[in-house]
Amino acid sequence: MEKRLRVIIENCPQNHSCPSVKICPVGALVQEGFQAPTVDAEKCIKCGKCANFCPKKALVLEER
Repeated sequence: MEKRLRVIIENCPQNHSCPSVKICPVGALVQEGFQAPTVDAEKCIKCGKCANFCPKKALVLEER
C-alpha cells in the first residue's frame, strides 16, 4: 500500500508555529506565517514522525 501525508486544515488552530515542521527529518513540511503547514510530496519520506507529534492530529499519514 502506498501512503500519503494529509493535512486536515480543520484540525489545525493556525495560531502558532507548527511544532511538527521542526520534527520532519527531510524538511517536507513548510509553514507560511501561522497558516496550516503544506507538504512537499517529493521530499516526504512518509515516516509518520510529524503525524505522531502533532497534538491536534491535523497531520495524518494515510494509506491510499
